[in-house]
Amino acid sequence: MVTARDPKQVQDIVAAHPKKSVAVALDVTNPRQVTEAVAHAERAFGAIDVLVNNAGYGYLAAVEEGEDHEVRAMFEANFFGLAALIRRVLPGMACTRARPHHQHFVGRRPDRQPSSGYYNATKFAVEGLSEALAKEVEPLGIRVTVIEPGPFQTPTGPAAPSSRPAIRSHAYAQTSGARRAVITGRSGKPAGDPVRAADAIIKVVESSAPPLNLILGRDGLDRVRVKLTELMSSIDQWEAVTLSADFPQ
Repeated sequence: MVTARDPKQVQDIVAAHPKKSVAVALDVTNPRQVTEAVAHAERAFGAIDVLVNNAGYGYLAAVEEGEDHEVRAMFEANFFGLAALIRRVLPGMACTRARPHHQHFVGRRPDRQPSSGYYNATKFAVEGLSEALAKEVEPLGIRVTVIEPGPFQTPTGPAAPSSRPAIRSHAYAQTSGARRAVITGRSGKPAGDPVRAADAIIKVVESSAPPLNLILGRDGLDRVRVKLTELMSSIDQWEAVTLSADFPQ
């Protein structure tokens, strides 16, 4: 089953696979639609084996520029809507855990760049939720994978319109403002191929030993390696101070 706030946007998928797919209206911030969409899928296919939780959008603002109503609305879509879907889908997955195939949750990880602080917060929340969920559902035969993609050629990629603050501070012109300008004015095509990304996710879902974390694309891989290198350097540099916080042995 494929979902969108406007099902017309995914009719091409249904047209290509008419016997195996159905399009359903779903706004993840609408509890009634969440319940109805999951019930529709369970009626049509008997059970839900895989949930790809990729609903969400960005908000390009420095932390100081953030508007409370915009931030809360993004959390509703990016985190609370995702969590609501998990809670609604999970009982059906758990009931079918004895079946010979794997049930799987797929979510997304953070961006970690200037102007993406609030967006990052929603995705760090997803990551924390997903890591705990993985431990909780593994004994039930249910797996969790968190996807971290680099830039991809999709409507939700760098060229897509993201929410922006109404008032922008000149203090962040060289950081958040500069990155916002790059994203909104970016030309050229990102290296990420959404078809290949979908194939990679299918491989993970079909694997008998799927990873908890999956990076997609060279750009995403480079970013994660830089982050890990910086983290390990900081840990090593401050190890003595870290250990000094314990009671003397």
